[in-house]
Amino acid sequence: MAKTPSGGQPDGPDGTPQDPERGPEAPRGARGAGGGGAGGGAGDPAGRRVTERRKQYLITPQAAPAGLHALALGAGALAPPPLQSVEQALRNASDIDVVRTVGTTGIGLFGAGMEASAGTLVARMTDDKAQALRQQGQGRLLVERDQHLHLLDPVPRHPTLVNSFTANDGPQFQVSLVVVDKQGARLAGAEVSLFGGLQPAAGQTDENGQVTLTVRGDSPHTISGVYVKPRADYWSFYQRDPDLAVDEPNVIGLHALSNWPPLPGFPARGAMGWGERAMRLDQVPAGLRGQGVKIAVIDSGVATSHANLNRVRAGFDIIGKHPDTWTQDVLGHGSHCAGVIAGADPTFGIRGFAPDAEIHACKLFPGGQISQLIEALEYCIEHQVDVVNLSLGGSGPSAALEQQILRARQAGIACICAAGNSGGPVQYPASSPNVLAVAAIGKIDEFPRDSYHAETIKADVDAQGYFTASFSCFGPEVDVCAPGVAIVSSVPPNNFAAWDGTSMAAPHVTGLAAPMLAHHPAFQGQGRIRSADRVERLFQLIRMSARRVTRSDPTHTGHGMPDALVALGLAVAPGQQQAFEQMLGSLLGGVAGTGMPMAEAGMGGMGGPGGIGLGGLGALGGIAYPGMAGPRPIGIGAFPFNVAGLRPQGW
Repeated sequence: MAKTPSGGQPDGPDGTPQDPERGPEAPRGARGAGGGGAGGGAGDPAGRRVTERRKQYLITPQAAPAGLHALALGAGALAPPPLQSVEQALRNASDIDVVRTVGTTGIGLFGAGMEASAGTLVARMTDDKAQALRQQGQGRLLVERDQHLHLLDPVPRHPTLVNSFTANDGPQFQVSLVVVDKQGARLAGAEVSLFGGLQPAAGQTDENGQVTLTVRGDSPHTISGVYVKPRADYWSFYQRDPDLAVDEPNVIGLHALSNWPPLPGFPARGAMGWGERAMRLDQVPAGLRGQGVKIAVIDSGVATSHANLNRVRAGFDIIGKHPDTWTQDVLGHGSHCAGVIAGADPTFGIRGFAPDAEIHACKLFPGGQISQLIEALEYCIEHQVDVVNLSLGGSGPSAALEQQILRARQAGIACICAAGNSGGPVQYPASSPNVLAVAAIGKIDEFPRDSYHAETIKADVDAQGYFTASFSCFGPEVDVCAPGVAIVSSVPPNNFAAWDGTSMAAPHVTGLAAPMLAHHPAFQGQGRIRSADRVERLFQLIRMSARRVTRSDPTHTGHGMPDALVALGLAVAPGQQQAFEQMLGSLLGGVAGTGMPMAEAGMGGMGGPGGIGLGGLGALGGIAYPGMAGPRPIGIGAFPFNVAGLRPQGW
């Protein structure tokens, strides 16, 4: 295979051209019965030799601090090449296929901070070709795999040890299970899993609510757990070490969502979820509903067929490039997140944090990749979105995506990300220093004890019953935590489901950000100006509003769980008034001009709800405040960006 980075040379050793989608063609002598290829013989069947296929890559100019970029332009040594010239060179290469261009062609958007990326090319090439392109770029081009993204949805993790052993024969038995509700009605479409034996077994109940699973092993005593996940409207079920029969059906009864306090009569009688109540949304004045704020939910779409979501009228299918198919949510994940953020008034179902916010549904799943997420953020920049919910993750950091996240932040867009559900280190993009990372917590007695939600309880339960979710990722990158266990919200077509995940925690904070931007005095007047300062001001106010929950350390919960009343400037957490005033005084920087206590700066009394003197906050807009103590450095201009999108050691 030719290794020249300039392109235009044949790929194969004999000059055989490559198919753009299928990768290198085998030499003609290796095809059919007459060519054996590597290790082949005359008797080999006809076909094409398996070789490396072309993978999708992202190519974008390397962003650099403005000073370095200006120096590079003067010296002519380090300046990244114009994207147009890179694209033309790639199109001239016979072994590279340019798929599309995403992002901006502008430069200098960042002023005295970081220079903008001049767009991103998406191209298919082999790994060898990508490495040659990196070498030719001499650090001026980012060339990285266009990795696939995944929704952050935790799944049962049994067995915990995985090895290469697979049982292909030996003893086996069958277990029949029937899933019903408490009235005996049979439930179709429920997912049933058995753990233990030599390997797990799973299936789905039929129209009679029954499923028969084949388990490899000697007897039912080898089964360590049975898990039932209903399609909608019921709580899940989990039983450790179940007593199962093989000679008759085993009946499992599920609780309806409406039969578990505090949701009596649900969904015909509307309610707020436990997460909204834990964050004191139920005490926020009725008129603070996020009017005028734009929120993007980059996810699997939003089912506008749902009564709680029929106010969602804007969106785009990033994958299918269609203006209407964003309303088709085959996974339900995006609809569930959108319900937490902006579910309609509780005359039916669950009310969200910001029912009057303008929701934009950017459909990225199933099948989303980094390149499409960059496109989705470009949509957000073009439509002047204020807050983006990212309940998703990748296999690792992306420098190209980091540049787009930073560009969005400079445009005044706050990205709020789920920390991840692996139970390990915070996943990317939540690990980015330019987003707000949200971990998940649960609360005892907010779900049936025989549901799978009980398996998420850790030993750090505090006096109020809050605990860190066992699946939640942790680390110094965690900013805050939010309810993410047994979260009831909307799923297609017009139903409800109780799900777990940092995917469910992040929308609680995203939803809270909307009334903050719409109604908090810090974002009125000049405070409305879209900028990175506005984003950091929002993040700091969210952190400042949080109260400690669980008995875990800050790597699991960050600053704690945000309080809606405090976040909106309507109250100060008990016992924290002095600390709150000091933190907010630091945030406001030179507004008062003298560093005086906030009460003297016009803040008025802050002893209780509604006691804030708003007059002293009129000068908040557009201030350039100093960096504050916290888990992340502030100050974009001095931000020591590194191409992997990671914090330097010690952050």
